[in-house]
Amino acid sequence: MVTESSTSSERMIERELMVTGEAVALEVVPATVVSRILSGLIDYTAYSVGGAISLFVVMILAINERSEFGDNLAFIRAIISLVILAWIVVIPLLTELLSRGRSLGRMVTGTRVVRDDGGTVRLRHCLVRTLLAVVEIWLASAVPAVCTSVVSKRGKRLGDMLAGTYVVRDRHRSSMAPPLLMPPELAGWAAGTDLRALPGGLSLTARTFLQRASSMDAGYRSHLGLDLASQVQAYVSPPPPAGTHPERFLAAVLTERRNRELVLATRDRRLEEEVRRDMARPPYEVGRETRRR
Repeated sequence: MVTESSTSSERMIERELMVTGEAVALEVVPATVVSRILSGLIDYTAYSVGGAISLFVVMILAINERSEFGDNLAFIRAIISLVILAWIVVIPLLTELLSRGRSLGRMVTGTRVVRDDGGTVRLRHCLVRTLLAVVEIWLASAVPAVCTSVVSKRGKRLGDMLAGTYVVRDRHRSSMAPPLLMPPELAGWAAGTDLRALPGGLSLTARTFLQRASSMDAGYRSHLGLDLASQVQAYVSPPPPAGTHPERFLAAVLTERRNRELVLATRDRRLEEEVRRDMARPPYEVGRETRRR
C-alpha cells in the first residue's frame, strides 16, 4: 500500500498543479531554458548597464579637481566596491524579493520564481539564489547555470537547487477551488500540533488531492486519501484522534499550516513597517521616543 501511494503521489506532482494558500488551483508549467536565458539576458544586461553608468559617475567625480574626494584613492576604491556590490547582489536581491519572484526579464517573458511547494519565495530563497548567481552567472559567464538548466527536470540552475525554487510560466489559466476549511471537531487538536517537519512537496500533493477529490472515482479516492493521510501523519505530532476521516485529517493539517504561514507573514510585514517608520524618523525623535519608553 505504501508503494502504491508513493507512485500515485509522484504522478500528481508531475502534473505540476500548484494550489496556493488561498486554494486557487493553477496549472503551472516550468519555464523553458530559452525563456530563462532570455530573461537572464534582459536582467543582467540591465544590471550591467546600471553598474556601468554608476561607475562612470564615480570616475567623473574622482577626476574632477574640485571634488572633495578626488585625491582619496582608498575612498574611491571603496565607493567602486560598493557600487559593484549593489548591482550584482543588493539590487537583484531586492528586486526579486519585493516583486515576489519577478524581475524585469521575467516580466517580459511571463515567468516568475516560486518555491518547490508552489509558495512565494522569501528572503532566504532570494538570498541563496542571488549569492549563487555571483559565481555561476557573473564569474562563470552563466555556463554552469545553462548546463544545469538543460539537464534539470524543472530547468533549475544551481541557485534554484540549493534554494529549493524553480521558475514557472506566469501566464496561465486559474480556476477557483473550494477553500480549505478547518473541521470543527479537529480545531482543538490542530492548534497544538507540530507541523514543522511536514515536507512542502507532500503538502502540495495533499492539497492537490483535496482539490480534485470530488472528481475522482470513489474507490481510488478512498485509497489515495488513506495513503496520503498515512504519509502526512508520519510528520505530524501528536497523531489525530482515533477514527478521524483521512480527508478531514488532511484538511485540518493543511488549514492549520496555511493559517500559521499567514500569521508569520503578517508579523513580518508589521515588523518591516515598524523598522521603516523608525528609519524615517529624525535622530532626535528616535531618542525622544526612547526616553519616553
